[in-house]
Amino acid sequence: MADIPEHELEETRAALAPTLAATAAILPWVTKPQKARFDARLNERWIAAMNRLAAAWSERNSTRADEIRPAIFGLYAIAVETADADCLRLGEALAGAADRLEDNGHAPRLIAAMSATIESLNEVDGLEHVAFARRASHFAGRLEAMATTADDNDRSVVLDQLFVDEALEQIQFMRDALAALPADAYALTTESLKLAQQAELLEIWGVMHLARQLSEMISRHAADLDNAEVLAHVDDQLTRLHNTITAVNG
Repeated sequence: MADIPEHELEETRAALAPTLAATAAILPWVTKPQKARFDARLNERWIAAMNRLAAAWSERNSTRADEIRPAIFGLYAIAVETADADCLRLGEALAGAADRLEDNGHAPRLIAAMSATIESLNEVDGLEHVAFARRASHFAGRLEAMATTADDNDRSVVLDQLFVDEALEQIQFMRDALAALPADAYALTTESLKLAQQAELLEIWGVMHLARQLSEMISRHAADLDNAEVLAHVDDQLTRLHNTITAVNG
């Protein structure tokens, strides 16, 4: 290969100089650790309270149903301590949902929204999770919307069951795509987007959100689906989706 003339190299260096300077300027900000937003002990209590709520919710059809309301109000008490608007709004929305579930235990859309809320916010980082504020705002809005809609009994139980049956088939299809060698990123993305669209049409917001989250996860890690840790995260998200779907009809 012929040598590049020196004057062309100089022109290239001059053209790249502003970009290199800008990159160098932001590198310290990229590598700088983010300052914690909350007291560490307060966050530990939040994580423990979320774990308690998640455990009670996952076994709500058995002996732990009576533990859900105390777990929600325990979480709400910590939200008040944070003095954070997103935490307070989420705590109030969960408390309102708990009241509504006591009045109507068979409320498929509310149950699905609660499942998605608890699954998505039960993170090891707790309040410090990078997406906490956005998720808290999103799910609080969904739970608040449930309080202003007609009774869930007005929905078609038959239509919901048809959705559940088809969605569970899609989950199995995605598990098969994940287990393939190599994992089928295209099939995973296509099916998760399809599921999100179907859930949106029926206003099953919890399933819609988790399916979109799965699609984004696959797109972000499409080149790394041979990595065991990435596969485990995708599998966990599929489990969350499965659990939320099965809750649609109680």
